[in-house]
Amino acid sequence: MSIKVQNISKSFKKLQAVDDVSFHVNEGELFGLIGPDGAGKTTIFRILTTLLLANEGSATVSNYDVVKDYKAIRNSVGYMPGKFSLYQDLTVEENLKFFATLFGTTIEENYDLIKDIYIQIEPFKTRRAGALSGGMKQKLALCCALIHAPKVLFLDEPTTGVDPVSRKEFWQMLKRLQQKGISILVSTPYMDEAALCDRIALIQKGRILKIDAPATIISNYDKIIYDIKTKNMHQLILDLKNYPSQYSTYAFGEFIHYIDTNAAFSPNDLQKYLVEKDHTEIEINKTNPTIEDIFMDLIAIK
Repeated sequence: MSIKVQNISKSFKKLQAVDDVSFHVNEGELFGLIGPDGAGKTTIFRILTTLLLANEGSATVSNYDVVKDYKAIRNSVGYMPGKFSLYQDLTVEENLKFFATLFGTTIEENYDLIKDIYIQIEPFKTRRAGALSGGMKQKLALCCALIHAPKVLFLDEPTTGVDPVSRKEFWQMLKRLQQKGISILVSTPYMDEAALCDRIALIQKGRILKIDAPATIISNYDKIIYDIKTKNMHQLILDLKNYPSQYSTYAFGEFIHYIDTNAAFSPNDLQKYLVEKDHTEIEINKTNPTIEDIFMDLIAIK
């Protein structure tokens, strides 16, 4: 087992950042912590990478205890924090050489591990890191986190603020790294990225809401969701929330996602209600649930 977290809690004065969290990451697994800003993801990462001490609970990384064996963990993991933290005034090549030297290795020794990523930024190797685009900074940071051939890779919101094309390329890189046997723990606020992980933990306000494979979470969801759209979308969400058997109503792209409490719910009855409320161009259709829908349901329950 690459990572094992048992009943970890962490508070900052009156703020409970992490509340009794437990999960594990298997060898060679790509595991995602999925949740919005402030959910506790970064605090968990800092505890697991020995930058913070938990108030309660225990954790191991590659069978090393995060408190007793902090030096061994720092030598055996790669960590890419959410904020770009490389040296802005150093070039791409100088940053990479610096981090290789820190771990007593060279670029040449582990080049095979970073080759697929580095060749994309090699044309800019003499450019200062601060002058790189967001996608290029992301690739350089990943190379620096990998240069010492870590067994476990921690990536804290690596695609935040990055364009959609670079996000897609980044996840393709992670899949290739996973094939090399590296265990990966990645956090993201983007619900659509959950499907790219082997397993996920949905987290909100420091608590784990659900852990499983994304496909399993979706297949076990038993509520029916409707895409609803009318000409007046602002009024629509207000009227749906006032519908007598409404369970939940929230904006979802160009539609409103609606769930009803009534097992015998009739879309025709709802349409009549909306007509009475002066809505026009009404569309009501069943839709497939997503991880975001399930997350919204879970935080409503909590």
